[in-house]
Amino acid sequence: MIPGMSTATFTLLHVILSLVGIFAGIVVAIGMLGSKNRDAWTALFLIATVATSVTGFLFGSSFDPAQVIGIISLLALLIAISALYAYRLGGAWRWIYVASAILALYLNCFVGVVQTFQKLSFLQPLAPTQSEPPFLAAQLAVMAVFIVLGIIAVKRFHPHATAPA
Repeated sequence: MIPGMSTATFTLLHVILSLVGIFAGIVVAIGMLGSKNRDAWTALFLIATVATSVTGFLFGSSFDPAQVIGIISLLALLIAISALYAYRLGGAWRWIYVASAILALYLNCFVGVVQTFQKLSFLQPLAPTQSEPPFLAAQLAVMAVFIVLGIIAVKRFHPHATAPA
């Protein structure tokens, strides 16, 4: 049992939070490319992604790579939230927000690729240890997309309106 629910129910909640965070994060990232600050989507992305990382710590008792990703994600999210809400994207905080938000979205997608190769029966034989070329190619492709997305978003995201208080 995890926080008063079965492991299956908690896992489903965690997966839903992760998918909501990824979807909302993609909407936010696309908005950044058009220099739009989508307040409601941004709040949803940040809340769901923080919740995904926090709930991830409740699955196991041993310190593992997933928890390292969770810690990095929470640090990136703390920076993004501070840049947006405390520093209102002023000065360097604009690009710091973009970089940290894109990093948090990337980490959520990185874990999504890991889980996809672990859970989907047709992908498991392609990368049983997750060190095989198909898995590495998928992760490199995701990383490349996010690096390009991050660079373009930093250049284009110049919202005219002040970030929400």
